[in-house]
Amino acid sequence: QVQLVESGGGLVQPGGSLRLSCVASENIFRINRMAWYRQAPEKSRELVADIYSGGVTNYVDSVKGRFAISRDNAKNTMYLQMNSLKPEDTAIYYCAVDKDGIRYWGQGTQVTVSS
Repeated sequence: QVQLVESGGGLVQPGGSLRLSCVASENIFRINRMAWYRQAPEKSRELVADIYSGGVTNYVDSVKGRFAISRDNAKNTMYLQMNSLKPEDTAIYYCAVDKDGIRYWGQGTQVTVSS
């Protein structure tokens, strides 16, 4: 079982930046896909970005050019650098990994973009 712990959320003004981290309880070297999802109030959870072990990344259109996903296998950590934040980015952000056909989730970290 993989345990995931997110951190880095908080309150930021529009146009500001945050960097989220997701630390895994085991070596992520052999985990192919890692991802960030988010869920805003009264909305369904959506995929924000994912990254594969070979370095391929994908982003939802609404964050392209503003967010960057990365992973550091040596630190068992995945990151989400979020720039030019907008109020519509307000949500709980979750990290997730797929291993042996099971998707594991972190507990989530709140991101609030407001003036």
